[in-house]
Amino acid sequence: MGGSFTGCPGLIGSCDGLIKKTDCRKGGSNMPVFRAKEADVWIRLETLVILRWIAVAGQVIAVVTAMVLFGLRLPLGLVCVAIGALIVANLVSATLNPQGTRLSAERALGFILFDVAQLVALLALTGGLSNPFVTLMLAPVAIGAAILPLPGLIAVVATALLGVSLLEPLHAPLRDADGTLLEMAGLFRFGVWLAAVIGTGFLAFYARRVATEYHAVASALSATQLALAREQKLTDLGGVVAAAAHELGTPLATIKMVSAELADLLEEQPELAEDARLIRAEADRCRDIMRSMGQAGKDDTLVRQAPFQTVIEEAAEPHRGRGIDIRINLPDEPQPQIVRAPEIIHGMRNLIQNAVDYAEEVITVDLDWGPTGMCTRIKDDGPGFPPGIIDRLGDPFLPRRRDAARPGYEGMGLGLFIARTLLERSGASMRFANGTGDRQGAIVEVRWPRSAIEVSDPNRALGENPLNDRRVLTGS
Repeated sequence: MGGSFTGCPGLIGSCDGLIKKTDCRKGGSNMPVFRAKEADVWIRLETLVILRWIAVAGQVIAVVTAMVLFGLRLPLGLVCVAIGALIVANLVSATLNPQGTRLSAERALGFILFDVAQLVALLALTGGLSNPFVTLMLAPVAIGAAILPLPGLIAVVATALLGVSLLEPLHAPLRDADGTLLEMAGLFRFGVWLAAVIGTGFLAFYARRVATEYHAVASALSATQLALAREQKLTDLGGVVAAAAHELGTPLATIKMVSAELADLLEEQPELAEDARLIRAEADRCRDIMRSMGQAGKDDTLVRQAPFQTVIEEAAEPHRGRGIDIRINLPDEPQPQIVRAPEIIHGMRNLIQNAVDYAEEVITVDLDWGPTGMCTRIKDDGPGFPPGIIDRLGDPFLPRRRDAARPGYEGMGLGLFIARTLLERSGASMRFANGTGDRQGAIVEVRWPRSAIEVSDPNRALGENPLNDRRVLTGS
C-alpha cells in the first residue's frame, strides 16, 4: 500500500499522570480522581487471630518438645506466662469484637507490636540468640510490611531490632538435663544477631515494595474496569435511546395528524384552534428531539465499525476547543475499517487528553498502516517526558512530582496506565519517546497487528436501521 508502515517515532505530553483534577469549564474529562493511598482499614481481625493461634500452637509444641524430647531445663512458669499472655490477648480480641471486624492501621500496629514483644520475651526465656527460633522475629515484620503504612512499619522494625539486640544481655541461658550450659560462642551469637538485623531490614523493604506495587496495580486495574464499564454503559444507553426514538415515532405521528385535523375543524373557534396548533408544534419539537436522539443511538449501537480516522476523530473530539490545535494526518489512500471498540476509543482519548494538557500550541496525530500492521503516533510541542521515567511510563502511581508548567498539579500515571491497559487489551503495543530539537515534545506510538482490529468484511451489512425511515416521524 502507498502508506508505508514505518516505525512511528513515538507520543505525548509529560507523563505525570493522565488522571487528574480537571476544570470542566476548560474541557477534559470529569472522571473521578483516584489517589494512590495506602490501605488503612482493610485487614480482618479474624486473620490476625488465626495467625496468633498458629503461633500459640507452634510455641507450645516447641516448648514441650524441648523439655520432653531433648530434656532441656526451661523456666516453665515464666514460659507459660509468656504463652498465656498471647492466648488471653487472642481470646479477648475475638470475644470483644464482632465477627468480620476490620482493623484500622493503628489497631493493627498495636496487635503486631504486642506479638513482637511477646516473642522477644519468650526467646529471652529460652536461650536468646542461641535459640534457633530467633528467625521467627521476621514473621511479624513481614506481616507489618504487608498491611501497615510506612510509619507503622518503621515502628515494627525498630521494635524488632531493639528486641533482638536486648536478647544478648537479657536472656536466660539454656541448660540440658545435667545442667550443662548450652550456648554458642560469642562470635556465632554476633553472627546470629547480625543476620537477624539484616534479614529484618531486607524483608521489611522487600515485602513493603511488593505489597505497595500490588495495591497500586490492583487499584489501577479497578479504575481501568470502571472506565471501561462507563464507556460500555454509554454505548448501551445509545441502544435505549435509539429504541425509544423508534417506538415513540408512531404516537408522535398520530398526535401530529389528529392535531392538524382538529385545527382545521376548529377554525371558527380561534382559541381552541390555537391550542390544536400548539399541540402540533410541540409534536414537531418532540419529533426533532427524537430524531437527534435516535441518530445518537444509531451512532453508538449500530455502527460497530468505522474508518480508522473516524475512530481516532471520535477519541479526539472531547478535547477540541481547549485552545490546542489537534491535527490528524493520514496517507492519501483508502483507509482500513476497524472495530469501534470502547477500549480503543477510551484509551486513545486518554492519550490525546494528556497530550493536550502539556502541549503549547499543537499536537499531531499521525495515522499509518501497512499490509500487516497499523500505527497511531501522537506528538505534542510541550516539554517532553522526563528522561528518568520514560522506561516506567504506563506503570500506575509513578512518584509524584510537581510540574513547573502547571503549578499545583500532581500526577500519578494512573490515566496512562488505564490507557495502556485498555489498548493492550485490544492487541496494541505502546512505545514512549521524546522528539529532537528545541521543542522536542513527547511522543507515544501505538501499534496494532492489522488482524487484531481490522474488520475482515467491511461491506457486511449491519442490518436495516429503522431510523432511516422517516415517514413515521414526518407523517408523509
